[in-house]
Amino acid sequence: MGLFSKLLWLACLSSFLFRMAESYVHYYDFVLREQNFTRLCSTKSMLVVNDSFPGPVIRVHKGDTVFVNVHNEGYYGVTIHWHGVKQPRNPWSDGPEYITQCPIEPGTNFTYEVIFSDEEGTLWWHAHSNWTRSSVHGAIVIYPIEGTTTPYPKPDGEEIFILGSWYIGNINALVLEDLKTGASAPESDSYLINGQPGDFLPCSQDSTHRWVVDFGKTYLVRVINAAMNADLFFGIANHNITVVGVDGNYVKPINNDFIVISPGQTMNLLLTANQPLGHYYVVARQYDTDQSFFNGFDDTNATAILMYNGNYTAPDVPLFPSNLPAYTDNNAAYKFIARLRSLASKDHPVNVPLNITTKMFITISMNYLPCPNASCAGIDGNMIATSLSNMSFVNPSTDVLLAYYRNLPGIYSTDFPNWPESFFNFTADDLPINTTIPTQGTRVKVLNYNEEVEITFQGTSVLRIPQNHPMHMHGYSFYVVGSGFGNFNNETDPKNFNLVDPPEVNTVEVPKAGWVTIRFKANNPGVWFWHCHFERHLDWGMNTKIMSEPKFELVKIQALVSSAFRSYLLKEQQEP
Repeated sequence: MGLFSKLLWLACLSSFLFRMAESYVHYYDFVLREQNFTRLCSTKSMLVVNDSFPGPVIRVHKGDTVFVNVHNEGYYGVTIHWHGVKQPRNPWSDGPEYITQCPIEPGTNFTYEVIFSDEEGTLWWHAHSNWTRSSVHGAIVIYPIEGTTTPYPKPDGEEIFILGSWYIGNINALVLEDLKTGASAPESDSYLINGQPGDFLPCSQDSTHRWVVDFGKTYLVRVINAAMNADLFFGIANHNITVVGVDGNYVKPINNDFIVISPGQTMNLLLTANQPLGHYYVVARQYDTDQSFFNGFDDTNATAILMYNGNYTAPDVPLFPSNLPAYTDNNAAYKFIARLRSLASKDHPVNVPLNITTKMFITISMNYLPCPNASCAGIDGNMIATSLSNMSFVNPSTDVLLAYYRNLPGIYSTDFPNWPESFFNFTADDLPINTTIPTQGTRVKVLNYNEEVEITFQGTSVLRIPQNHPMHMHGYSFYVVGSGFGNFNNETDPKNFNLVDPPEVNTVEVPKAGWVTIRFKANNPGVWFWHCHFERHLDWGMNTKIMSEPKFELVKIQALVSSAFRSYLLKEQQEP
C-alpha cells in the first residue's frame, strides 16, 4: 500500500471512528419471512419483517447511524431501501436491486449501515425488489439532536399513519404475469391505514385502527404514503391540521383540512384535539389522474378512528370528513402542493444552488413496445412501457454500483441525454408516432463532483395518457424551484422560479401535462437511483441513474473500513 493510500485509509478510519463517537449507534435485526394475514374476508401468505405489517419503527436522532442485519427467511431475493436517507458516501447500503446490490437470497443475511446526516422528521424504509414493498415497509422517526428542539412547540404525543395498498392475490405473481404479457399492472383491492382497510370494507370493522386522544392536547401526526401506485388525499373529520414537515425537512406551517401525499412522500402534521368528545374518521382515498388509461381505480376509502378520552356516549357512527376532495379534484391537489415552502430560518436555512453548471430537460411519457402480430395484452396488442426522454430503462445483469467500481464492461452506458432527441408540443392531444416507441437500454447520467444541477421534468400526453408522476431521487434531497402546466417555456418560466424558500424534498410530483424544475448539488459520490414512485411505471422503464464523479478512492476505502468495523461492532456492542 502506497503512502497516499495509507493516508486515505487512516483518514477514513479516523472519520469513521469520529462519527461513531459523536453520534449514537443503533442495531436492529430484520427477519423476513412469510406470514398469513387476513383482509377483506380472505387470507394469504406474504413476506413481512419481524412478523408485523407494517414493519418495525426505526427511531433515531439526527446524525445517528443504524446497523440493520436483514435475515431473509423468505422464498425469494429481496433488498431494503432507506427512503430519503442520503447515505453520504455510502451507496453500498442504499438498497435498490440491480442498482447498488444484488438481492439478499433466501437463507442468507446482509447488514446495512444506514448513515443519517441532516434529515430530521419522518422518513421510511421499504423493500426495493419487485412489488414486495407492498408488505415490507415501516417508518423511520428522526428526532432533533439531543439538546435541540423542533421549530414548533413540543407536542403532547404523536401518532404514525402508514398508508398502504392491499391486494387479495399474490401480487408479485400477478405482476410477473402482466410483465410477461405486456398487460397493465393490477389495481389494489383497497387502501390501508396502518395495515387495516377500515370500517367501509368487508370483514374489516373489528380491526380498524383506533387512535385515542385527550381533549386540549396537541399531537404530532407522521403520515407516510407507502401505497404502490396512488397519490392519496388524507384528512381527519372536523379537525384542521398544520403541515410542519415534508420528506425529513421543515416547512412553513400550512393550515388545512386535508393533505395530498404522493407515493414515497412523508409529512409531519400538528393536530390539536379541540372538538367535542366523540369519534372521528381518519380517511385516505385516491387522488386519481390517469382515468383515461386504466380501466378504473381503487375507489375505496381507507379509515381509522380518532377517539377522545372521557365520559361520553360513543356515537353509532364516527363523523366523516366533509371537506375531503373528490377522487379527481386536480384543483384542490395543486393548490395544496403550491403552498409548500421551506422554513428558511436561521436554524434551518436553504442552500439553493445558484451557479448552475448542468441543465437537463427530461420528458416523462407512457409508451408501448411493438409485439409481433399484436400478440401482447397491452395497448393495441402491444407491450406497455414508460420512458424518460424516450429512454426506457432495462435492468442490468449485475448491479450498476459493482460494475462501476470494478470497471465491468457492457453492464451500462453513460449516454443518458441532457435533452430529448426531439422537441415537439409535449402536451398536445395528437403527437407524432415516433414519440410512442422508446429506446431500451441501461443508460446513466454522469455528473462531476460538486456540480450544481438543474433538471426540468416535462410531463407529456404521449398516447393521450397524461398523468402525475412522483419522481424520487436516492442519495439526495433537492429544491423544487418551479412548476406549471403545459409546456415549459425556457424564456418566461425561469423568471418565476422561487430561489428564496423552495421546498426541499426527495420526491416531487410532476403535474399531469405539466412540468416541474428542481435544483441540487452533486456532492454525494456514488451511484444513485432516479425513478417514478408509481411501481408500475418503474417496472415499465421510467427510471435512470446518476453517478457523481470522480471515482473516489476514499469512498472505496470507507466501504472496506466500514465493513471491517461492522462485524466487530455487531459482536461487541448492543443497544441498551
